Amino acid sequence: MNKKILFLSAALALTTSVQGQTTQDSGQATPARSQWTLQECIDYAMQHNITLQRARLQLQSAKEDVSQSKAALLPSLNASTSHNLSYRPWQDTGMATVTNGTVNTKTNTTSYNGSYGLNAQWTVWNGGRNRNQVKLNRLAEEQAELETQVTANSIQEQIAQLYVQILYLTEAVKVNEESLKTSQKNEERGREMVEVGKMSKADLAQLSAQRATDEYNIVNAETQVKNYKLQLKQLLEIVDNSEFDIVIPATTDAQAQADIPSLMTVYEQALATRPEIQSAEMAIKSSDVSLDIAKAGRMPTVSLSASAGTSTNSLANNGWGNQMKFNFNSGAGVSVSVPLIDQRQTKTNVAKARIQRENNLLALQDQQKQLYQTIENYWLDATSNQQRFRAALATVESEQQSYDLLQEKFNVGLTNIVELMTGKDRLLQAEQNRLQAKYMTILNLQMLRFYGRPTPNPSL
Repeated sequence: MNKKILFLSAALALTTSVQGQTTQDSGQATPARSQWTLQECIDYAMQHNITLQRARLQLQSAKEDVSQSKAALLPSLNASTSHNLSYRPWQDTGMATVTNGTVNTKTNTTSYNGSYGLNAQWTVWNGGRNRNQVKLNRLAEEQAELETQVTANSIQEQIAQLYVQILYLTEAVKVNEESLKTSQKNEERGREMVEVGKMSKADLAQLSAQRATDEYNIVNAETQVKNYKLQLKQLLEIVDNSEFDIVIPATTDAQAQADIPSLMTVYEQALATRPEIQSAEMAIKSSDVSLDIAKAGRMPTVSLSASAGTSTNSLANNGWGNQMKFNFNSGAGVSVSVPLIDQRQTKTNVAKARIQRENNLLALQDQQKQLYQTIENYWLDATSNQQRFRAALATVESEQQSYDLLQEKFNVGLTNIVELMTGKDRLLQAEQNRLQAKYMTILNLQMLRFYGRPTPNPSL
């Protein structure tokens, strides 16, 4: 498989992996590793994803259609034989019978006869329908291959998106854990202040509620991580209950602040390389061939035929060998079929072929529009999230300084519980915004790079 399909691996430096032996589960080998890099997830899905395997089966079926249409250009040959047993209980002993041109004088009540033949048929010319059918099936094969690439790309994009969500939420869990540590310290400090009469039990209850909220946030984030990991396992078609985790690469703020490629540059490159566009263009070529096939309905058909055969009969006086020799016959012929009135079938087929071509032209325009919308969405998301990230960096720094000051005042009893909790909430929200903007920017940047370069051919 071409290793250019890396998505985020270039930006996230996904180089660490935990290798292991393989274990057998339900007849399918599953790597016994506990941690997966993004590239390992993609490689494994390319081999095991059921949707992709079905697309490959469609490609194999299209290849068989090509082979069959090529064979249709050759003559057909078939052998036939028939054997019959007759019983005539009131046979007239003085009557002779004729079978296959042979006079039989025997008068047995039971008789046997057999025939043996070879027949050949060859369509010499039928307006080019048979050769155009080969072209049409080849185009269908190429479309099936492109559709396989489309399916592979879709799966890889889903894997990348799930992978980034897991990365984001894993770091969000760490942020919530730090927030919980702070809440626990505040709660402990609140108890000390209640004991010396500097804080009411009602305020302490609010600190306890804040600590409980942080504990819930951790559980909620961990649950979301597990859910995304489950979705990733399903894409990889891993159905056992083995431990599954991903490699957490080191990320930097610089990766989220990289230059965003030009929207039109990415779109123009995608138009020339994306398999969904190539498939739509291939459909138009198929329409042209289908139109030629439909027009061939007005043309005559020229066929050659040949046959050879012999027969035997138990009532004949000659032996079996002589009968096979003397009853042998052969022949050859040519037939020409000229369509005169076909109840408008050809005209209708031509009209429908032209209509289908127009539909395929519209389908290409629709695919181009959808591609532009997809790339534009990635570009807008990359731009907006990068701006959010830069703003979030400043916000986090500001909120951290503000909260540190509030905490110092709280420790000496110079601020109330409401101000402290509000400051902590603002800091936590700023951290979450920073993380989300960071990972969404990295994802959208890599999607733009993926769409803006030649698409590798998946392993088939």
